[in-house]
Amino acid sequence: MPAATRRRKAAFVGILAPMRSLLAALAALWLAGCSVISVDLTPRVRPLEEETVEGHGHDKILMMDVSGFISDESPGGALTIGTPPARVPLLVRVREELKKAQKDAKVKALVVRINSPGGTVTASDIIFRELESFRKATGVPIIASLMDVAASGGYYIALAADTIVAHPTTVTGSIGVIMISLNAEGLMQKVGLAATAIKSAEHKDMGSPFRALTPQERAIFQSVIDDLQRQFVAKVVERRKIPATAAAALADGRIYTAQQALGHQLVDRLGYVEEAVEVARRAAGLDEARVIVYKRPREYRATYYAKAESEASALATLSQLAGLTGAGPKFLYLWSP
Repeated sequence: MPAATRRRKAAFVGILAPMRSLLAALAALWLAGCSVISVDLTPRVRPLEEETVEGHGHDKILMMDVSGFISDESPGGALTIGTPPARVPLLVRVREELKKAQKDAKVKALVVRINSPGGTVTASDIIFRELESFRKATGVPIIASLMDVAASGGYYIALAADTIVAHPTTVTGSIGVIMISLNAEGLMQKVGLAATAIKSAEHKDMGSPFRALTPQERAIFQSVIDDLQRQFVAKVVERRKIPATAAAALADGRIYTAQQALGHQLVDRLGYVEEAVEVARRAAGLDEARVIVYKRPREYRATYYAKAESEASALATLSQLAGLTGAGPKFLYLWSP
């Protein structure tokens, strides 16, 4: 046999041997009942890391970001190729940051940068309570820095702050509650579809998208909304020291410019983020301090304008708003024109 032929045969045998081993391993798995091989490609959520974005000194001012739709659900995002980045719900992120700051005696003040039209009633209230609990546990002053929009639930969260600083172009207010539902009864009739609900009591399916509300059901929903509204207005009265009658008049759902909000005592002053940081520094009695943020590894937070990973994109926020009617009515502190 020629030498060239022998070399080709040896190379073929060398390739065939590992293929045989692989086929044998696959056959063994199959015979053992392991017909499904599961590979976990879920991105891991890494612990928060501290990064200094401005200033110097021993003491710290934590900058925390509350942006987008306020919810306890994980935010969506744009379509990505490959493994998507790990995202955590806003409520999880807020509590995680506050717990980390609470363990750090060098954190002397907290600036909450808010850019949100609001969200669910419960999520807004939870973040408010987390901020209050943090202040009571640490004695650290909290400053709210309002950006483009801090409306409804966004403003509700700002009420937890000791001082509210609104950007000169901020839109805020929208103090009120809204319930969004869908009535597809007419459309279903046009296509010849009908829904049947077998229920234990008359109002068990109230708010169903497959039929219109009865006057009594509308009154029931209105009573719930009125009660949630009273809770919102009570927060305004308590935190902003505004008379109840004045607060009720302001809480008709309208939005306010920063200057209008200042005139109505809904905010304390107008200013940019750096001015909110300066207010925090003075409130903490500091001559100098580092402004820090908490971030995940590879998350960009080089300035205090950079948003946290839990902030939802505009597309994701629209998706969340569109999904509000998908699982039944929801009660919202939300500016939703």
